[in-house]
Order: sequence, then C-alpha cells, then structure tokens
Amino acid sequence: MSDHHHDHDHHHDNRYTDMQARVKALETVLTEKGLIDPTAIDAIVETYETRVGPRNGALVVARAWADPDFADWLKRDATAAIASLGFTGRQGEHMRAVFNTPDTHNLIVCTLCSCYPWAVLGLPPVWYKAPAYRSRAVIDPRGVIAEFGLELPEDKKIRIWDSTAELRYIVIPERPDGTEAMSEDELADLVSRDAMIGTAIAATPRVAA
Repeated sequence: MSDHHHDHDHHHDNRYTDMQARVKALETVLTEKGLIDPTAIDAIVETYETRVGPRNGALVVARAWADPDFADWLKRDATAAIASLGFTGRQGEHMRAVFNTPDTHNLIVCTLCSCYPWAVLGLPPVWYKAPAYRSRAVIDPRGVIAEFGLELPEDKKIRIWDSTAELRYIVIPERPDGTEAMSEDELADLVSRDAMIGTAIAATPRVAA
C-alpha cells in the first residue's frame, strides 16, 4: 500500500461525530418529553442510510447503464460526471467510478478511518466503519463478500479500492439481464447502497418487483 493513503484529513469524521452528538442530545430530549418514539428515529435514520441517500448514487448508476456517453464520462472524470447530475461532495473530494465487469468485482473500503462517498451514498452503514470490515475487506475480500450473501465465482477477480479524504469511490454494478425496456428511474430501483460499495450486486427485475 502506498504512503499517500496516510495523509487522511479527519475533519469530516469529527464533523460527523459532532452531528451525531447533537442528534443524540435532541433525540434524548424529545424521547424524555414523550414527543417521539426512539424506534421512529431509527426508522428515519435507516431510510436515509438505505434509501434516500443512496438514491443519488443509484441514479448515477442508472444513467451509466442507459447512456454509454455518460458511462464513458464517468470512467474519465467521475467528479464532473456526477456533478452534472447535481451531486457533489461537501469537502470538494474527488470521485472515481469503478465498473464491475464479467471478470472483475470491485469492493470499497477505507482502511484508515471511514471516508465514504456521502454525496452519492448518504450516511455510511455502521459496518463500513467497523474495524473488522476495514481490515478483513483487504485480507479476505471474498470471505467478507460471502458473509453479505454474495457468492462470487472463484475465477472472478476482486479489486479493493481504499478511499481517502481526497478520493472516494463508487462501484458501478453490472446491469442485470432483462432490463432493456426499463426507464432510468426503474433501473435505479435495482441499485442498492451495498451494490455501490461492492458487498452486493444489482437486483434482477423479478426480485425487485
């Protein structure tokens, strides 16, 4: 691993922690006053983690599937291509799109802290920040992916991409069969947050329906 990964800027993590602390304080006050049910808060957070936030990324993927010119732009300059859809990082970080192919599967990790493509994936899942994922994704990516229920063929290569404060990655999953007649919105419905991290693949239309 090259040394450039070690000059991480941790400001964004601190900001996230401050925000978490404020949310927690507010949650406590509201719960004590009987104004809100903690499970309702969990449901809202879960929505932002798995649906609202990642919808931006899903739309990027759908556009790449539907428009070869956009896919080429995404390969050359993901930051600009993604910004053209209205999604940009708060810290001005650059984006790189890595494309799954029949012979290569991509997996994103941040080994040093928890840099994450907020602009396209919303809130990071708890497991993404866990030391076990951050170390094992590098040592045993096939085993980690299998634990998410994704069994990849033995001959499919797995590439690991280590995010930094300056450069974040998004995985562009392979387009499922049977999606030729689908609109971009329908295609986006097939793309989960985990598929854009690399711990899953895009859903087939039958499963999604």
